[in-house]
Parts: sequence; C-alpha cells; structure tokens
Amino acid sequence: MREVELKVLDSLSTIAPQVWDALSNNNPTLRHAFLQSMIDAGCTTAKTGWLPQFLTLWRDVDGRQSLCGAVPLYVKSHSYGEYVFDHAWANAYHQHGLPYYPKALVAPPFTPVPGPRLLARNAAERLLLVKAVIAWCEEEKLSSLHLLFNSDDDVKACEEAGLMLRHTVQFHWTNTEAKYKTFDDFLMSLSQEKRKKIRQERKKVTDAGITFRWALRTDISEEDWDFFYSCYERTYYEHGNAPYLSRDFFSRMQNTMPENWLMFIAEHGEGKNKQKIATSLIAVNVAPTFGTDVSSLPPEGVELARGGPSLRSPAQSGNKLTAYGRYWGALARVDCLHFEACYYQPMQWCIEHGYNSFEGGAQGEHKMARALLPVKTTSAHWLAHPSFAHAVERFLQREGAGIENYMEELERRSPFKIPVTVNLPPSTNA
Repeated sequence: MREVELKVLDSLSTIAPQVWDALSNNNPTLRHAFLQSMIDAGCTTAKTGWLPQFLTLWRDVDGRQSLCGAVPLYVKSHSYGEYVFDHAWANAYHQHGLPYYPKALVAPPFTPVPGPRLLARNAAERLLLVKAVIAWCEEEKLSSLHLLFNSDDDVKACEEAGLMLRHTVQFHWTNTEAKYKTFDDFLMSLSQEKRKKIRQERKKVTDAGITFRWALRTDISEEDWDFFYSCYERTYYEHGNAPYLSRDFFSRMQNTMPENWLMFIAEHGEGKNKQKIATSLIAVNVAPTFGTDVSSLPPEGVELARGGPSLRSPAQSGNKLTAYGRYWGALARVDCLHFEACYYQPMQWCIEHGYNSFEGGAQGEHKMARALLPVKTTSAHWLAHPSFAHAVERFLQREGAGIENYMEELERRSPFKIPVTVNLPPSTNA
C-alpha cells in the first residue's frame, strides 16, 4: 500500500462534497451537507460539546492528493445525543478521581442510524483508519474512543484492531424483494391479533377527522418546514430539554440535500378550516449516478457543479432503498396519532414507492407490535486506562449474554403468522 498522510480537519469545507459523499455508501446522515450543516448551524461545536475533528487519509495519485479514507469524529465533553449509553462508565471514572471527558465519538451526531463509520474502499484501508484513530486518541490523551451503530465491515476492522464490541437492539421493518404490493398485503402477513390492532389504531386516527399528506424533496414548502420545526421544538421542551438541532440546520437541509427528506403532515378538518396538527420527518437514501471509486471523481480544487450529485429515481437504482425514521412532533393529542405518523404512514409510503426497509430509530420495544422486528446493532469501544478497559470488557460480556437472551425472547413474540408445517407421508417412489 502506498504511503498515506493523516490530516485532522475541524470542518469539511475544504473537501468537495462529491469526493466525501463517494465514501459515504449512500447514507444520508453521512453526507457532506448533513455533517457540514451541523457545523455551520452551530449544532456541533466545542460550545455544544461536539467538537468536529474529521480524520482523513490522503494518498498521492499522479502528483495530486486523493482522499482515500475518512472518519467523522467528534471530541465530546458529555454523553448526550448518542443513543448508546455510557453514563455508568463516566460515573465510575469520576468516583475514582479520573476524567472520562473529553472522549472521542465516531458517528453522525444525534443520529442512531446504522451505517459505515470507517469511510474507506476496502478492508485494508478500514483497518488502517481505525488504527490511525486509536493512535490519534492516545496522542491527544483522550480517555476513550466509541464508534456507534457500525456496519458489518467496520465491526470486522474494529475487532481486528482489538476494540471491544457492544450490542444494542433496534427495530426495523423490511419489504425484501417487494413481497408486499399494498399495505393490506403487509397486514395479511401478520397474525390476526396484530392485524386487528393496527386496523383499530388507524381507524381511531381517521375517526378523529385526521388526514395525512406527504411531501418529498422540493415539494416540502417553507411553510411545511416551519410547521415541522414548531412541532419538533415543542416535543423536546415537553420532555424538559432544548432541541439538539436548530431551525437553521433544517433550512440548510432544505437547501443542500432536499432529495433526502420526506415529510408527513397530519391535518384536522376540511377545506378552509383544515389545520396542521402533527408531522414526522423521514430521511431517505437515493442512488447517486457516480460510483464509489473516488479516483473517478474530479481532483481537489476543481470546481464542481452546484446542487450536489446528480440523482436517479429509486426505480432506476439497483441500490437498497431505505427510509430512516428521524423526527416527530404534534401540537394536539390524538389517540394513536404517533403510531400513524411515525410508522404506518412511512411504511405505506415505502411499499408504494419501492423502498426495501424502514428503520424506526433507537429503542422502542412497542415498535415490534407494529411489525418492526429486532435487529442487533454493534458499537466498538477502546479505553485508554487498562484497568477500566478490563472492567468494561467483563461488563460487556455479561451485557452481551443478556442481549442474546433478549433477542431470543423477542423473536418468540413475532407479530407475523406462524408458518404451518404439513407432515406428508414418506414417498413410495424408488
């Protein structure tokens, strides 16, 4: 492997969006615009406890530097907005008079969406990246390194580099090979009890006079975005917290990556009396027309067309199409409205538009009754202090056994019909 150079950047502004996005594996929460907008909108800064420190690997190709790997890393002064909880570890450090913060986190901020974290083109470069990140953390005297919601390829690299693995459970809905053509097709795959429950929940919403409309890409109006943010902000304040993301951030999403956003708006009443009362915002991936070979992209410093990569419609794409449940909020309380806005409407949209899966976000065992099935997600951890590393390793072994038992229990509670096994008599053919 040719010699590479490590550069640490506090912003992505010096990297062309197409160059960065070619490494992101079509994940909207890893796009250049998503991560840079958080910085520009003041959401990820030293002041908010999310200091961006993007580790990038560069290789000389024909006399110019080419980006061959990257890690979206943040130096954290707290553990909020991560969805993989290590507060007990921080408390143990504090009780022994040791600082746990600052620590290093590798993940899109405030975003429990699984995906690649070691952005590289092959296994060798992923291993090189994770080793470079550990060395950098040691040099910076950080207490620990945490890579959250990793892809399978990242897990292999982290395990080979000696990191400890930790498992959590999310709930995802899938429509592999488009086996459901309509929402009723999907319902008929469920047990009678679950099918009846979902129909009852949807009926409660319609009987309350609620209708839904959806908007995608630039069809989401400025007024829709304003309404969404009022709901999003209110939801956080009702739970006693300030929202992580600002209205400015979502304005940047509207302007820089509109193709990755799908909004559902719940409305009450008819005609001129119709009022918006709730909304959910879903991230969706789309298929870029360029491949993942960074060498095929223009060199750094060459001006690229505005508006990001050109995009094909989902029907033209061979890529797995995924919707990611992200944000929700309501200005009125209606029984089962949350289930309709956050699960049933997105799932119905996915079926009608050829999307293969819908990821419902972190936690939430109640999602399983809505046919989002348990999926094990994996994070990787490195602790600088040897004694604490050993203690955490023992803890993770116990926790891991508990997760396996939990997964087995959940699988026994599947909402889908139990296949009927027919025992045929043995064949009499010779």
